[in-house]
Amino acid sequence: MNNSHLIVLTGYSGAGKSTASKALEDLGYYTVDNMPLSLVEKFVQVVFDYNSEIQKIALVIDARSKDIPKIAEVVKFLKSKYYVEVIFLDATEDILVRRYKETRRKHPLGDNLLDSIRLEKKLMEEIKELSDIIIDTSSMTVHDLTKLFDEKFREIDSSKMSITIQSFGFKYGIPQDSDMVIDVRFLKNPHFVDELRGKTGLEKDVYDYVFSDERCKVFLKKLKAFLEFLIPNYVKEGKKFFTLSIGCTGGKHRSVALAQFIGEYLKNRYDNKVYIKHRDIERG
Repeated sequence: MNNSHLIVLTGYSGAGKSTASKALEDLGYYTVDNMPLSLVEKFVQVVFDYNSEIQKIALVIDARSKDIPKIAEVVKFLKSKYYVEVIFLDATEDILVRRYKETRRKHPLGDNLLDSIRLEKKLMEEIKELSDIIIDTSSMTVHDLTKLFDEKFREIDSSKMSITIQSFGFKYGIPQDSDMVIDVRFLKNPHFVDELRGKTGLEKDVYDYVFSDERCKVFLKKLKAFLEFLIPNYVKEGKKFFTLSIGCTGGKHRSVALAQFIGEYLKNRYDNKVYIKHRDIERG
């Protein structure tokens, strides 16, 4: 029982649950897609309490169940009895419309695609609020999503936490999978230096320019102290995943340099899985 792990994979139709469930299956999860809600509680009980061979389960539960409000009830019950990670796959309205048009599939909530998407978003609000992890797949390819699940769930260790440090540009929206967002637009901007504009925060001259700002040094000292307090306490409370998003205007210079620095710092300091992502570095 102590080693059991249950994932409830949910989210909007077209957001990538099929890809995510295949990735979890490849990682050794016993994956069940669209089980009747009335059977979920009994199934999990039988597997975890009476079948020691299966330690990891992934249940895909979504709008196909037709009784969306009951999903929240089922999730609350499972959380009260087992260690559960609820993962919600999100995507913007225009992306969901485009994906459905490309596949020519019918939305489970009706024939009018846009109305069905909007209805689903409204009905799924409570489930989204109950979720432990929200992943916005709008800008992800199938390979990106598969890689993300592989990184997060390849090794589940109750004493460790998976940490993601990602840079982003506010002009493209805040990453919805963020646990914490830091705004570094107060630092001087390499975009206004002609010889630096076309480069990124991963290049030394841009990196040095960002760190030449005295405010950057003070900020990083305070941020490191904050994370040194926060991370051990998150681990102590059993939090499995933590995503820190660092944003600047375009996600190419300041946020990249600082996310890279913080990510490398945490890799060297903690025995946790630390991943560094630069969401918008190739944009513009």
